[in-house]
Amino acid sequence: MSRVPLFNSPLLLGFDQLERTLDRLAKNAEGYPPYNIERIGENGLRIVLAVAGFTSDDLVIELVENQLSVRGKQTDDGARVFLHRGIAARQFQRAFMLADGIEVMGARLDNGLLSIDLARPLAEPRIRTIRIDAGSAGDEASNTIDITARRSGSR
Repeated sequence: MSRVPLFNSPLLLGFDQLERTLDRLAKNAEGYPPYNIERIGENGLRIVLAVAGFTSDDLVIELVENQLSVRGKQTDDGARVFLHRGIAARQFQRAFMLADGIEVMGARLDNGLLSIDLARPLAEPRIRTIRIDAGSAGDEASNTIDITARRSGSR
């Protein structure tokens, strides 16, 4: 049985990379550590991960292209003897795909919660005028496309 692509509409051209990214993130979606995503102000976002028992030295935050990765790995203290161990000390990796233009402003670890602040810049609308050349379909010289981009409000 073949898989039906999510973005198979002829109106959604060039979204195949986004579909592959969504597939990759879905395969890596595990429930640990739990997290929240909050709206902060008009253009801010905050990712909060529950990382009880981890120190800032145990955590690594990386941004590669548009993928934000948070990894945690605790070192096991061999001097401690546990009679019961109910607090997980396992390693984890949690990934978030960020939209173009989202900036990571900083991160803070406080009371077992890792907060990562993001800013979404205001998008300025663009208007494009595309020149149409006259000519036959087989005429290679006249099949050029001239795209002139201008900002909204400018002439």
